[in-house]
Amino acid sequence: MSSQPVSFCVTFSVTSGVFAARKALAKLLDGLAPLQLDSADADSIKMVLAEVLNNIVEHGYPNPQEPGPIGVQCTLVGNGLDIALTDTGEPMPNGEPPIGNAPNTNVQFADLPEGGFGWFLIKMFAQNITYKRTGSINTLAFHLPIRVKISA
Repeated sequence: MSSQPVSFCVTFSVTSGVFAARKALAKLLDGLAPLQLDSADADSIKMVLAEVLNNIVEHGYPNPQEPGPIGVQCTLVGNGLDIALTDTGEPMPNGEPPIGNAPNTNVQFADLPEGGFGWFLIKMFAQNITYKRTGSINTLAFHLPIRVKISA
């Protein structure tokens, strides 16, 4: 295993829409290929990013006729990835990420919630989650711990 590079960063943008999360995940995983992610780390990245990206598309840009940009920046730092996503969509309610409590699943099958697991999953895997809105730009940033193996 070679030493960690001084700087490793993947940056790109996609346009919100039906396939935005899929496109962004493919670009990110392709960009992270030199890190030789194991399947558990790749799955964590996909799960968290899919939830965040889908939230941006669904809630940040609720009108599909008015798409907007979603920026992704992923930087290798120490034991993980610092990820920042930007968009110019609607701000988060109350100016902060949802609490992310687990939905009540101790109910009859027919009464199980259809959604509500997204922020619970995000907060289960991501650390140091921050959100800010500067002017018309939303920035959601967080850290995802991973096991790093750099290609020679």
